[in-house]
Amino acid sequence: MTKKEESTINKYVIDSRKVSQNDCFIAIKGETNNGNLYVEAALENGASVCIVSEMPKEEVISKYNDRTIILVEDTIKALQDLASYKRSLYDIPVVAVTGSVGKTSTKDIIANVLGQKFIVLKTEGNYNNHIGLPLTLLGLGDHEAVVVEMGMNHFGEIRTLTNIAKPTIAVITNIGTSHIGNLGSRQNILKAKLEILEGLKDGGKIIINNDNDLLHDWATNTKNSNIVTFGIENDSMLLAKNIIENASCTQYEITINNQEYNVTVPVAGKHFVYNSLCAFAVGKALGMEPEAILKGIAEFELTGKRMDFKVIRNNVTVLADYYNASYDSVKSALEVIKTYTGKRKIAVLGDMLELGDFAKKLHEDVGEEIYKNNIDVLITVGTLAKNIAKKASECGVENIYECIDNKEAIDVLNSIIKENDLILLKASNAMKFDEIMRALENF
Repeated sequence: MTKKEESTINKYVIDSRKVSQNDCFIAIKGETNNGNLYVEAALENGASVCIVSEMPKEEVISKYNDRTIILVEDTIKALQDLASYKRSLYDIPVVAVTGSVGKTSTKDIIANVLGQKFIVLKTEGNYNNHIGLPLTLLGLGDHEAVVVEMGMNHFGEIRTLTNIAKPTIAVITNIGTSHIGNLGSRQNILKAKLEILEGLKDGGKIIINNDNDLLHDWATNTKNSNIVTFGIENDSMLLAKNIIENASCTQYEITINNQEYNVTVPVAGKHFVYNSLCAFAVGKALGMEPEAILKGIAEFELTGKRMDFKVIRNNVTVLADYYNASYDSVKSALEVIKTYTGKRKIAVLGDMLELGDFAKKLHEDVGEEIYKNNIDVLITVGTLAKNIAKKASECGVENIYECIDNKEAIDVLNSIIKENDLILLKASNAMKFDEIMRALENF
């Protein structure tokens, strides 16, 4: 139902509380919330257009008869169609990033590299699903490049996203165990991630981690000339050598066009070598000079809740990395804190979710990593995490505390923390480890 032939739209919003003058409010109807109930609030806040699947009351329509209200069958489909159309108006590089682990940090470092040459639009936070990605693309303005993140839990989800974004470069960081409970096997996870290629523009580059076993085998068997490989262990087009890890950064050497360059990544951990190699590959594919790529890598910053180091009282360092958790990401985080010397290392680990029948085994595997990485104190939170504690104990780890909830973990931490300790907080986001972080900041 249209009240005006033309309406000015500043941005597209799905939260009526965040609507401002001349925004378009899209009323998303989900399992627990119905955006159609907040159309009046959106209009009151200044929305010039509302896209709805249920018309508001007649008195609301009459009160705001200078606005535009569009009735559609499915507002999510309308959102996606709008984003797809807007994407079609731009002939610019679009880099799509997917993978089991490291999507967000890889997206961030790629965007920072491209920012040395282009005006870049990137996925903010975890806007990587069927709603978040379209909202990102609808933010296109005077941008010269786009970097979007694509997440998934089931088959078909990345297919939807890639056909909206139509990437010119597809990046797959790795194939791990995240969401294996939904998909049944790592081979199925690979199949779901490869859906990203269905929307890839003709001749688009496919950039993959060549050290990942499944991606390595796939690339070897596919023999596609558009595949670009990066790695540390397997011979790759972009190969990191002479890696030096310390508590604040990671350095390595890379050879481009027979010239050797020194790369500095401002974050600890070998997995950030992979992320930066990927960013190097993207920059190189888009014709950037190595010096500009190196600058973009050296200056990037991580999104919150991911590998976020904070120093609290008594020189206690906390590594907050609890946006999500899988065996692969926990292993990487443990390897990072292992590099710190002179500090007692405390790992606070919660349940890793969406692992299905693999949950017990993967939690036990984390318990082995506790032992391998010389963790001094282990604190587990939740039911599944008990398997971490059990296996760690069997391996010989002695200082273990099993907690039912965050409150109990906070009490344990309060009783054992010493000056100069290093504490890792790692769990799936649903475990709400930000509660533990806030408590630590207030000790």
